[in-house]
Amino acid sequence: MLTFLIVFAVLALIVAMMSIKIVSQGYRYTIERFGKFVRVAEPGLNLVTPFIYRVGRKINMMEQVLDIPGQEIITKDNAMVAVDGVVFFQVLDAAKAAYEVSDLYLAIMALSTTNLRTVMGSMDLDETLSKRDEINARLLVVVDQATESWGVKITRVELKDIRPPADIVNAMTRQMKAEREKRASILEAEGSRASAILRAEGAKQAVILSAEGMKEAAFREAEARERSAQAEANATKSVSDAIDNGSVQAINYFIAQKYVEAIGMFATSPNAKTILFPVEATQLMGTLGGIGELAREALGKNAEVVPSVPRVDSKKGE
Repeated sequence: MLTFLIVFAVLALIVAMMSIKIVSQGYRYTIERFGKFVRVAEPGLNLVTPFIYRVGRKINMMEQVLDIPGQEIITKDNAMVAVDGVVFFQVLDAAKAAYEVSDLYLAIMALSTTNLRTVMGSMDLDETLSKRDEINARLLVVVDQATESWGVKITRVELKDIRPPADIVNAMTRQMKAEREKRASILEAEGSRASAILRAEGAKQAVILSAEGMKEAAFREAEARERSAQAEANATKSVSDAIDNGSVQAINYFIAQKYVEAIGMFATSPNAKTILFPVEATQLMGTLGGIGELAREALGKNAEVVPSVPRVDSKKGE
């Protein structure tokens, strides 16, 4: 009897231990009854009747990363490139992920690979190298729609590396170098053009300023000549008026002025150091006396003007 009780207690303990299922956080267990799915066990302690119910699949509900193996893809312009990437996904429905697809990881990998070939095969090589974001977005939409029935959400698809052949890389390097040299030549030409324009503008402004200066100088010179002529005309008019009034001194003044100017022109001539010409001293003294008489009349009777006689060395020669 005691042995039976011991055996019964041991069997009861084994059954109790088999009935207790502890589900870890981030996981879901599918519970099956005679092989048919009935419910999903949540994280924590779960009681399952042994021999009738059992745990079917253990599903990871956390976000997971799946590597896309490297593969060679032919682009639209017949260039061969090697590509690899990663897929980020999360299971939202444990039952669908367990029973709608046989091997979830293999299915996602195959689906990502085929769609990657489709997307990149419809693009040129330059587009595949410069439009990674567009490729990632297109892959994300296509793969997410295909895996929706599996209870999976594709969160991100990223291309890790795109490797063109070595000869294409060399050709791209030469093309990039030529393009940069072209831009440098264009910038240098634009700089030379701008420099030439600035120099031409400076020369233009210099010519304009020079012309304006010459114009101003000519205007002032003409104004000075006009004033000098006006003064000469006024002096001539004054002498003429004095002659009309019968003043002999005015005639003497006019003649003496011209006489002195002529002597000054001879004295300043650059062609001769010594001037030999006859001078009638009596005529010169008479002329200067006439100037003195004219000055007395102009200044008044009380004024006495003593004209200074210029000393001119005269020599009679041949």
